[in-house]
Amino acid sequence: MKIGYARVSTRDQNLDMQIDELKKYGCDKIFTDIVSGSKCERTGLKEAFEYARENDIIVVWKLDRAGRSLKHLIEIVNELNERKIGFISLKESIDTTTSTGRLMFHIFASLAEFERDIIRERTMAGLSAARARGRIGGRPKKMDENKLIMAKSMMADKNISVKEICKTLNVSKSTLYKSLSEVSET
Repeated sequence: MKIGYARVSTRDQNLDMQIDELKKYGCDKIFTDIVSGSKCERTGLKEAFEYARENDIIVVWKLDRAGRSLKHLIEIVNELNERKIGFISLKESIDTTTSTGRLMFHIFASLAEFERDIIRERTMAGLSAARARGRIGGRPKKMDENKLIMAKSMMADKNISVKEICKTLNVSKSTLYKSLSEVSET
């Protein structure tokens, strides 16, 4: 049995074109979602997975309709393979029920993993180069040296409340206490 899945990101978009393509391909049952691809909870996709049985095929119009990312898509296809359920993407002509389709999908997966490794290596090299130049990175401190001096003198004056100190220095209570404790530790 061919089980279709269609998804659009917003209510302004329309599922009709995807549904028409899935019907034309011969899908017996079609599940849908109107939800952003970045959202984890997609009830239509979950229902399609629950409905599918061994030797069924989940069909999507395009790969990005099924997975939030390539990594997520690989997890989906692997889960379907374990359950002996096929996966077809019409636009990319990927069919995991054939040996060629499985090969193409694994090539995509390998390329995605390679890309993640390259990005990780570049990031680490960039951070290392920045550290060698004395750059630490991260968010700038809210409390500079002048604010710390002011905070210490204001804290010494028992007539000034912590709330007033925070308002004057434009910092939160937790930032004030954290900054003061870092200074006292050094």
